[in-house]
Amino acid sequence: MIGIIKLFPHQEQVLDQTYEFDRVAYYLDMGLGKTFVGSQKLWELNTPYNIVVCQKSQINDWASHFRQHYDYDVVIYDKPKKVKPESIIIINYDKIWRRPELKKIKHFTLMLDESSLIQNEKTKRTKFILNLKPDNVVLLSGTPTGGKYEKLYSQLKLLGWDISKTQYMKRYVDFKPNKYWGGIKILGYKNVDELKEKLREHGAVFMKTEEVYDLPDQNFVKVRCNLSKEYKEFNTHHIINYKNQQIVGDTSTVARINLRLFASVRNKNKMDRLKDLIDSTNDRLIIFYNYNEELEALKKLITDRPLSFIKGGLVDKKNYEECDDSITLVQYQAGSKGHNLQKSNKIIYLSPPDSVENWMQSLKRVHRIGQERPVFYYQMITDDSIEYKIYSALERGVDYTNELFKQDFNWEE
Repeated sequence: MIGIIKLFPHQEQVLDQTYEFDRVAYYLDMGLGKTFVGSQKLWELNTPYNIVVCQKSQINDWASHFRQHYDYDVVIYDKPKKVKPESIIIINYDKIWRRPELKKIKHFTLMLDESSLIQNEKTKRTKFILNLKPDNVVLLSGTPTGGKYEKLYSQLKLLGWDISKTQYMKRYVDFKPNKYWGGIKILGYKNVDELKEKLREHGAVFMKTEEVYDLPDQNFVKVRCNLSKEYKEFNTHHIINYKNQQIVGDTSTVARINLRLFASVRNKNKMDRLKDLIDSTNDRLIIFYNYNEELEALKKLITDRPLSFIKGGLVDKKNYEECDDSITLVQYQAGSKGHNLQKSNKIIYLSPPDSVENWMQSLKRVHRIGQERPVFYYQMITDDSIEYKIYSALERGVDYTNELFKQDFNWEE
């Protein structure tokens, strides 16, 4: 079977390190070629069947990869169908738990692309995957936990580490019961070096880009924007008449979203600063945003530059690829993973993400192999707003959750 592909020295090193393992985790930074390492390991394991689970947006990329470099029968498993030996079954995370017939397959290798997507043990996808009986496992992720080690348990179970959840949490996570909202409150982590060593003993490899390549400098530029009177009014009263619409923050979730919007696209001061920033250069720009309201405002603001979009099920990078002065509008959930945008060296953050993982992944869209220029990240921050709280949480490696919002703003429901 074809399976000899030219690998970089660091990729060969990773495969050599895990040669004796039949369950592996390749936690390689963005741009280090997890696709090639993972597929080559899968080929070396040489089982009759192979199941590759990935995000919906990556299905065609994986199919093309295996068809180009190997002679497997590649099956995009969008509906029940018969598969034969020497097959690669490719299916997305949202569909796999709806295909119970896959549990009948024996003697197969299971590969999870972006294995961090099974960190929630209560979801149907995670429960289904953990109930499969693969001969071998290959996990791929650049950010396996987003810095949250309590969410690593599902992956280490697939690696064959025989430790209970209770033992794991007591040994590696510092936490206490959350008396207000139930569950637990994470205070920090402990014995982290030991944890990583145990993971290595179970086939995990950690590798950062800077260990392999000398990438250009990263530069963070904070663009401060004045607070608007609308933000102040809504923050004080949780109700406002805005553009002929009454907006009521009757729950903490609704209030948080609206405060975020009043700090971003509903803030004329920020949008004016954004327009000035865009007009200051003809270089390719990437703009990250959160909400559809932000997207619509961006499209109205940018009328004289070619646009590309990465959002939901839409990936249109034509102008990004072809036009030096293009602007690519990227929604965090859709575009923080799996896209190479290193033709640009400038990212503008209209608003920050709530998720540490999305933040870390977004930084890597332009700071990766192939980037030859210094990288600039323009963080647009509205003074004295919720955005400062969010960036502070991200810098501490913490997701900005509804629980944090309640604490920060003394919210009572």
